[in-house]
Amino acid sequence: MKLHHTATQQYQTVTAYDDDGVDINLVRFNYSLLVLPEMPPVAWPVRSFDRLDPEHFAHIGSTDPDVVILGTGKRQRFVHPKLTTALTARRIGVECMDNQAACRTYNILMAEGRKVALALIFDIVDPTTTTKEPAQDA
Repeated sequence: MKLHHTATQQYQTVTAYDDDGVDINLVRFNYSLLVLPEMPPVAWPVRSFDRLDPEHFAHIGSTDPDVVILGTGKRQRFVHPKLTTALTARRIGVECMDNQAACRTYNILMAEGRKVALALIFDIVDPTTTTKEPAQDA
């Protein structure tokens, strides 16, 4: 889905998204990503939702947001509270939603002037672990 250009373009704004990636200020990203309004997007070293660990959330906490919008991929999933302890101890809220809802919510909060962090997970498929169908004899 493409989004309209707004007056917030001096900030990092989601300008399009789909199941395979996100555009931030018209630049395409197809890997897990951390986005804050006033900083260029950075790669977030998360290979999949199932591989999240407390260090991933500590990394987000170092950016000192008020709230974290966690895009959990194509579907909404919820993280175990032990993963976000470092954030909740600092009174930083964490909201989990699918990536598309996360992108929309981030834009709204960012436009309101909130210090919001968008953390998106795009599963990385390791090509060395994929299986190919065996060749069939003719």
